[in-house]
Amino acid sequence: MLKVKAGDLDRMGMLFERYNRQLYGFLFHMTYQRELSEDMVQQVFYKMLKYRHTFTGTGEYIHWMYSIARNVLKDHWRKNKQQVQHEGVEAAETMAGGLVPDEQFEKKQAKAELHRAMEKLSESQREILALSRFQELKCQEIAEILGMTEGTVKVRIHRAMQELKSIYVKMER
Repeated sequence: MLKVKAGDLDRMGMLFERYNRQLYGFLFHMTYQRELSEDMVQQVFYKMLKYRHTFTGTGEYIHWMYSIARNVLKDHWRKNKQQVQHEGVEAAETMAGGLVPDEQFEKKQAKAELHRAMEKLSESQREILALSRFQELKCQEIAEILGMTEGTVKVRIHRAMQELKSIYVKMER
């Protein structure tokens, strides 16, 4: 990113190739909308290019990227007055041949149940679980992104997991 900041804009393509899927995964777990998440990835990279002069290089690039992504999410929610609209994650998708094998069906059903449970969490709980569980970031990295202590991150992850577990158990009843 320092090279992009210095004017080597071709390097931004390399950063996009390296991080767009990871960023998409985070945004999708926050919105559950494929097209919106794809658009937001584009917005994040546009803002990184536009505001490249603000990248200091003192922290890791990925922390700066996630900070911008969080701001894009907040802007979207503020403008659209919505938290999450589930895109209708299907329990099973029809395949060209007809029926879905039992294993695939069960996996998709479990994934859909997880998405429904995640939707019931607060924005901050979804965000911390998306970063820790889906993006597999370390607590120290999450602390830097969210601007809090590592201990606070661990507590919030634990509480969010407990809440998710509680929601999931209620859903099964």
